[in-house]
Amino acid sequence: MLSSVLNSEIAVQMNIFIIRAFIKMRENLDNYKELSIKIKELEKNQNIDHDLLKRINEIVRHILIKPIKSKDKIGFNISE
Repeated sequence: MLSSVLNSEIAVQMNIFIIRAFIKMRENLDNYKELSIKIKELEKNQNIDHDLLKRINEIVRHILIKPIKSKDKIGFNISE
C-alpha cells in the first residue's frame, strides 16, 4: 500500500509489479480450477475402468477354476 502513496519511480514500478502479481495469481487460480475439474473427471473414469477390470478378472478366474465337463460323443459306439 505504501508503494501507491509514494511518488517515486521505484514506488510506481513496485505498484505495477504488485498488480501484475495479483493478476497472475488470479489467472493461475483459474487454471488450477480447470485442472482440478479434469483430475476429478480422470479419477471418475479410472474408478469406472477399475470396476470393469475387476469384473473381468472375476469372470476369468471363475472360468479357470470351474472344470470343463467333457461332452459325451454323439452317435453309435461299436465295441468289438
